[in-house]
Amino acid sequence: MKKELIYRTFSNPPELHTLRLTLRRMMVTDTADLYEYASRKDTTRYLTWHSHPDRDYTREYLQYIAGRYRAGMFYDWAIVYEAEGKMIGTCGFTSFNCASDSAEVGYVLNPDYWGRGIATEAVSEVLRFGFEVLHLHRIEAKFMEGNDASRHVMEKVGMTYEGMHRGERLVKGNYVSVGVCAILYDEWKERQNKE
Repeated sequence: MKKELIYRTFSNPPELHTLRLTLRRMMVTDTADLYEYASRKDTTRYLTWHSHPDRDYTREYLQYIAGRYRAGMFYDWAIVYEAEGKMIGTCGFTSFNCASDSAEVGYVLNPDYWGRGIATEAVSEVLRFGFEVLHLHRIEAKFMEGNDASRHVMEKVGMTYEGMHRGERLVKGNYVSVGVCAILYDEWKERQNKE
């Protein structure tokens, strides 16, 4: 996979659609919706970033992201729940390894929408995009030890649990263990053929 494809794709990311969701670029107009969940401790408990302290912080973050999109260096979509026309999370790629045709996917969801299969729906669409459009060979996802709900999403989309990296990452002053799940293109394709 060539870096040029990533830059070209994400400098103007396409909208993706599922049964209940639209995945589109994040915008400054999402400030209220993003702050609603990014300010909550239950949202950020298993994330590397701290809760947003106020709406100004959220707005400035989204202004920064607009520049990252223009540079083709930000790979997340806003998750819009169509029934309410509201941004309720993000899903996309956190990094690419172009030499190995692989990527890591990540996602965050407003806790008010947990347990409805929304993260699974969004991740499934991002996997499709990664394999069909970006021609990836492998997509992985990581979760902090204890975040069983996130691991469950990974396994629901067909990823295989590959193990726990003990004390791998320093997060908010503590070393945490990080689990890895992954799916290969051939495995994903086989699942599609069965559905």
